[in-house]
Amino acid sequence: MLKVIFIDADGTRHEVDAAAGESLLTIAHRNRIDVEGACEGSMACSTCHLVVAPEWYGKLPPAIDEESDLLDLAAGLTRTSRLGCQIVMSEALDGLVVSLPGAVHNLVMVP
Repeated sequence: MLKVIFIDADGTRHEVDAAAGESLLTIAHRNRIDVEGACEGSMACSTCHLVVAPEWYGKLPPAIDEESDLLDLAAGLTRTSRLGCQIVMSEALDGLVVSLPGAVHNLVMVP
């Protein structure tokens, strides 16, 4: 079993189990971590915005253009921001640390 550490906006840390192949959004929901995910992982919003710890950011595959476009709508955007629905756990990410932003914009994109 892999580990992920979610840090709430107030600094509370949650170390949770994760399986390879699971998205951070799925892991957060299963562990009742307050990550909204309004579009349920269909990459149509930015409500699963997470801030990846700088030391982990370079270990992630690059964001695709659609993710980058949606991140432009995220509250509290940083240079290490990513969408939780697009980060998939692997052995290389065991121990990944991500923070929840202090606010979320729910601007679901409809086709």
